Amino acid sequence: MGDDHKVEYLCQRCQQPLKLDPSLYSIDEHTLAELALPVSPAPHVDLTNQAGSLDRLYLPTRLGDSTGNGFTLVGESGQESTISHQLRVTSQLFDMLSDNSEVDHPLCEECTDSQLENIERQLELAEQEAQEYQDYLNNLNEETEDSSSVSALENELQQLQLQESQLNTELEGLKQEESDAESELKEAVRRREELEREEERYWREYSRHKQKLLQAEDEYRSLDLQLRNTQNQLEKLKKTNVFNATFHIWHSGHFGTINGFRLGRLPSVPVDWSEVNTAWGQTVLLLHSLCRKINLTLNKYQLVPYGNFSYIKVLAENKELPLYGSGGFKLIWDNKFDSGMAAFLECLQQFKEEVEHGDSGFCLPYEMEKGKILDRSTGNSYSVKMQFNSEEQWTKAMKYMLTNLKWGLAWVTSKYTSKSSS
Repeated sequence: MGDDHKVEYLCQRCQQPLKLDPSLYSIDEHTLAELALPVSPAPHVDLTNQAGSLDRLYLPTRLGDSTGNGFTLVGESGQESTISHQLRVTSQLFDMLSDNSEVDHPLCEECTDSQLENIERQLELAEQEAQEYQDYLNNLNEETEDSSSVSALENELQQLQLQESQLNTELEGLKQEESDAESELKEAVRRREELEREEERYWREYSRHKQKLLQAEDEYRSLDLQLRNTQNQLEKLKKTNVFNATFHIWHSGHFGTINGFRLGRLPSVPVDWSEVNTAWGQTVLLLHSLCRKINLTLNKYQLVPYGNFSYIKVLAENKELPLYGSGGFKLIWDNKFDSGMAAFLECLQQFKEEVEHGDSGFCLPYEMEKGKILDRSTGNSYSVKMQFNSEEQWTKAMKYMLTNLKWGLAWVTSKYTSKSSS
């Protein structure tokens, strides 16, 4: 067969092209029949587990069933009968080799050497394992022949069986204890959950009561502060005299003042009549309050405090004497204002006599009699009437009258304040 007409085979493991020995093409049918006889199967080779040590792994194929796998036809159609015969012979040979082993054929020289090395290693392992089994079998035979060893083993077996029975009994007891423990654990868990719920309810109640307590404490502190503030205000009010706080009598130059209002007029200082009338209203209100404080009922007169238009009522004649003016001096027919001021001085004299009746040591700085005020230090007397009188004299009389009222106010304040304290 020439080089231009030949059949090429590939190694079934590495897929490299193979160069077959020419003697393979000359095998006759008788030789093939002998080779087809059954032989002992080759040892099992686990190619899948050994795939890591191999470069490639290909699944086995049957050359006899292949139409183009594993070989290549090269040549012209004139030599098809010779090529077909060679292909059939070599395919049958390789298929027989593949059927009698677990390795597909053909193989190249290197793959064959690798396969032989694997088979040799498996053979060595199998021989070692067979030797170990043989040694173990010999040991068993020797132990079986020794009757005392068998009896000891039987006794040991009985003891082990007895221990097993006891252990099984203990196991059953432990299982029962475990079951009881699980039941107790479940009960404890249930009780714990119940206690946790009770604790949660308790803390809710505690928080609610704590909140109420804090609110009550805040309210108590607020009330305590209010009480202390009220007590402080009460102490201040106890120490405060209503007359002194309401009626402040003082002086401003030649004028006597009550609550800052000047009572009097001067040519150089023409005080407005509205201020004079206001001062008279405050003066009437003061004397009226002092009389009520000592429970004094005036004879013949009744004080009527009415602001800028205060007046004195003459009870016997049922007429009113005004204590306010509108301007003008020395008008003979206008004497009601003068009569009212004289009547007021008489009311102040009644207050003085009432106080002296209860307190012999009481004495006013200026004497009052028939509409006049006497200054004992100088012996001069000053009329409270404006008619036939100078503005200077009348203003001084008003100042002395307010001074007497201030002394009466001080006496009432000291007496009734000491009574309230006691």
